[in-house]
Amino acid sequence: MIGAGKIKQYANVLDKPLSRGRQEVSLSAFAFLFSELVQYNQTRVDNIAELERRLEDAGYAVGARVLELLCHREKGNRRETRLLGILSFVHSTVWKVLFGKVADSLEKGTEHEDEYMISEKELLVNRFISIPKDMGTFNCGAFVAGIVKVRMGYDLAVFHWLFVTSISSNWPKLNKLLFLEKGVLDGAGFPAVVTAHFVPVEGQHRPRTTILIKFAEEVLQREARLG
Repeated sequence: MIGAGKIKQYANVLDKPLSRGRQEVSLSAFAFLFSELVQYNQTRVDNIAELERRLEDAGYAVGARVLELLCHREKGNRRETRLLGILSFVHSTVWKVLFGKVADSLEKGTEHEDEYMISEKELLVNRFISIPKDMGTFNCGAFVAGIVKVRMGYDLAVFHWLFVTSISSNWPKLNKLLFLEKGVLDGAGFPAVVTAHFVPVEGQHRPRTTILIKFAEEVLQREARLG
């Protein structure tokens, strides 16, 4: 057979090299799927806070699936151990592989030592969302906040694939799946409360989205010990 002997055979699927996949997917396809995710959860909640929590959980599930893979691909199986290192990693590497660009800004809170903010002028998940007046400050950025919780990053095409398989294969089992994914953030070593907020910008019709990261006290104590 022509080319026989040039194809390496793998006895175990885990031995196969990880493909980087395509670098982009259809934006309209992602927007449609994300809209379906929002609408699906909207019919199963009684208030805005619960809807945002469910979107955050969905983002968390996506992030948890690729946490280990990201460490393997981008960090050579090494994990960040310092606070500024992990923040810079999320702000630059993670944002770039997910959204094709570095986040607009990374800032430290001026009132609390444990707070940091990643801001985006036009966050992808909010770009095509029209929020009814009766939904107040509902922010689809909660989905991205869930991803940030596990400090993940991945090729957008694989991110898209994981998103699709998470929400489309078996809707009724989604909550069970999310429950099983809990605990990954603690394993990463940076427990935090991550929330999404709209911040009005003078001269702009649409507000920017700020991902507020509030680290647990234990993270700050460890950082102080490391010097």
